[in-house]
Amino acid sequence: MLRQSHISRRVAAVAVSLVLAGGAAACGPKDGADKAGSGDKPGAAGGAPQKGGTLAVLNSEPQSDFDPARLYTSGGGNVPSLVFRTLTTRNREAGAAGTKVVPDLATDTGRPNADATEWTYTLKDGLKYEDGTPITTADIKYGIERSFAGELSGGAPYLRDWLVGGETYEGPYKDGGKGLDSIVVPDAKTIVFKLRKPEGEFPFVATQTQFAPVPKAKDTGVKYEEHPVSSGPYKVVKNDNDGEHLTLERNEHWDEKTDEERKAYPDRIDVRSGLDSAVINQRLSTSSGPDAAAITTDTNLGPAELAQIGSNKELEGRIGTGHFGYVNYLAFNPKVAPFDNPKVRQAVSYAINRTSVVNAAGGSALAEPATTFLPEREAFGFTPYDHFPAGKTGDPAKARELLKEAGFPDGVTVTLTHSTAQNRQTSPEVATAVQQALAAAGITVKLEGLENNAFNEKRWDAKNTPGFFLSRWGADWPSGGPFLAPIFDGRQIVANGSNYNHAQLNDPAVNAEIDEIAKLTDLAAAGKRWGALDKKIGEQALDVPLFHPVYKRLVGKDVKNVVISDWTGVLDISQVSVK
Repeated sequence: MLRQSHISRRVAAVAVSLVLAGGAAACGPKDGADKAGSGDKPGAAGGAPQKGGTLAVLNSEPQSDFDPARLYTSGGGNVPSLVFRTLTTRNREAGAAGTKVVPDLATDTGRPNADATEWTYTLKDGLKYEDGTPITTADIKYGIERSFAGELSGGAPYLRDWLVGGETYEGPYKDGGKGLDSIVVPDAKTIVFKLRKPEGEFPFVATQTQFAPVPKAKDTGVKYEEHPVSSGPYKVVKNDNDGEHLTLERNEHWDEKTDEERKAYPDRIDVRSGLDSAVINQRLSTSSGPDAAAITTDTNLGPAELAQIGSNKELEGRIGTGHFGYVNYLAFNPKVAPFDNPKVRQAVSYAINRTSVVNAAGGSALAEPATTFLPEREAFGFTPYDHFPAGKTGDPAKARELLKEAGFPDGVTVTLTHSTAQNRQTSPEVATAVQQALAAAGITVKLEGLENNAFNEKRWDAKNTPGFFLSRWGADWPSGGPFLAPIFDGRQIVANGSNYNHAQLNDPAVNAEIDEIAKLTDLAAAGKRWGALDKKIGEQALDVPLFHPVYKRLVGKDVKNVVISDWTGVLDISQVSVK
């Protein structure tokens, strides 16, 4: 469950961890029939995966801040998880199976006490760094503590809120060697975390790179990212221009017997970024020379590119389709008239034409219509509901009826705030589709387009939140908690800072249920309650879910063993083979 300490950095975090601006970092199977697991597609190369060769990674965004303290990742990230192992990690399997937490450095996913305020982990035997020295729990404790240092900020801040004393701790460079008392290391194999409140989803947070071990003697502060000490199957041998060109080679002291998740097939991984997205897709499409063994971890296909591919069977066979836990929606601020009237919000809900919105988002290949806030995945607690059934194209008659009941028999004029960024999510195309749909119901929509940074500042400003705006949200791990808590928990309303509770809902019953679910270590039981809470909140028409994005990516023709899970929706680089 997210808390206020997390909120101030949430916008930047999404971009850093998943590169979602202009299309989420994701590609993977849509359903069981399309899943690419241990087989050889997408990708035309046949045969079983083999070790060897060089995997090329073509990206638009650099892998900057390559320090485990500063990275903000989901499930340990993609390229980072090749170098940094953590206590737990995501299950490296396709589809829904990939939403599970599994052990990594630890022997299990954690042992909670009776009320989930204390979590204990034991390290596996035989764990070593790239220099052959053993990995200890003292290194994990130190790695976490250095993530509290101001000069190494940027990573997931959950522990600042969750650990006893975390809210005031300033890191090991200022603590005089005392460390955090709430992280206890009784021996080299055992580590215990003491929390301020129950957190049944602690194993999810233990996948973040802040849980990677860092040997204190090798810590060089802000320069550590230039050569971080590897605990994973690859080590950094080159890091040029802050992640613009990253070269990884095998860590000979990594023992696959201790790591059931990473396959580590290639001998070498060459990551080049700063490339134009169109160039990336063209190179992957052509697949000439080294590009035949290339992938991308941040660039998606757009509608124009999909149209060009058309009926090219060879290229179609190299496209992965995936889903990340994400929702695009219309947000209301009930403190601004006329959205203080529930019937007006309901009228908008009935008037929306999801078919036209989906088309504006790139078409059905890139977006799926949504009537729930939670994504349509069991791990998130998805519970089907449609409180304001408008069909595929809207119900303007019902909307007009509600407007009349609200005191607007002649219709109403409102302003919709959106971004001018061409991202097909909060952009002018989607805003125009909403405008046209609402016009049929007697709702005149004036469009207010803002440059992306100004747009984000305005929509997350509690004092100046627009009454009506396009928005989107992605979770840090596959659960309903990172979706519902930051958006609807009244205690997370931030008056002076980035506030994501757009409706400024502060319902004691909702807050209490969030706390009760957080106590559960049975994640299946928690999921059912997150779904029920989503359905209950949805009755208030505080937002209009529009669509869940779908991501499509090309891989080079010699790439195989493509595994894509519903945790990230991203091709898992740790599974890829190029021979």
